[in-house]
Amino acid sequence: MKRAILALAAGAALVGAMPMAASAQPWQPIAQRQMNIEQRIDQGVRRGDLTRPEAMRLRGEFRDLRRLEAHYRMTGGGLSPYERRDLDRRFDRLSQRVYAQRHDDQSRRY
Repeated sequence: MKRAILALAAGAALVGAMPMAASAQPWQPIAQRQMNIEQRIDQGVRRGDLTRPEAMRLRGEFRDLRRLEAHYRMTGGGLSPYERRDLDRRFDRLSQRVYAQRHDDQSRRY
């Protein structure tokens, strides 16, 4: 009887936690985030969503972030929790800028 109650309670707890887990954005490794942002910039250029100056500026910011990551990795022998959070925030902001530039109704003229 106790086992049945414990099994039901555990099942209810799992079902109750599922909506929270589904709504939370999964954490991505920095390398994956870099690849996603680079692909989005390239795709924006191919589709004409990004003008040449926009793409150059976004790629410059992306290059700066990669340099910062390399600096963090060299000085501390890896990424500290602070450095990882800092890079995550910076990649979030760059991702938002890529989105904004691709959706700002400016298009490349052919």
